[in-house]
Amino acid sequence: MATSTGADTARPKRADARRNYERLLAEARTVFAERGTDASLEEIARRSGVGIGTLYRHFPNRHTMMNAVFQEALTSLLDRARELAGAESPREALAEWLRAFITCAGEYRGLARALMSASHDRSSALSPCCVPLYEAGESLLARAKETGAARADASIGDLLQLTNGIALAAEQTPDDPELPDRLLALTLRGLRPDPG
Repeated sequence: MATSTGADTARPKRADARRNYERLLAEARTVFAERGTDASLEEIARRSGVGIGTLYRHFPNRHTMMNAVFQEALTSLLDRARELAGAESPREALAEWLRAFITCAGEYRGLARALMSASHDRSSALSPCCVPLYEAGESLLARAKETGAARADASIGDLLQLTNGIALAAEQTPDDPELPDRLLALTLRGLRPDPG
């Protein structure tokens, strides 16, 4: 899985550069959680105690920083997909993984929208996140299809777009914490095969 953040990864970073990178990443997580992914990069640099030039040396653009911030959640989603691969109920395994995806995509306001865009833009710095997510989800969906628990024409691309849409809807309606589960239940009902 590509996890490059745009910094030169061919040679080890100096100790001060590593510290700056870690501080920037920690502050980005905090600021993105507080204000969303469109928060000021200047504020992240200021709160990290570095100049904006240092931020851009480590993270050439916002999506590069978002990619680095999302890596921990991405690893968790990929691990969860592996755990669910042998679940007794492929339908429930897929549903559980999609629920986890919605939770991760909704962790930072604006991330779901960025992931939706990156899924169609291979030049996006977030694109490396999308490929392993699609592969993990595809294996769970394929298993659900094999057991007749999902429509043959369902695609993981459509499901991830729908789940990103659910995360976006939840982001816009914070006073309704049940909304994601209701929308996911509707999505999963649409995933059922036609009775014939």
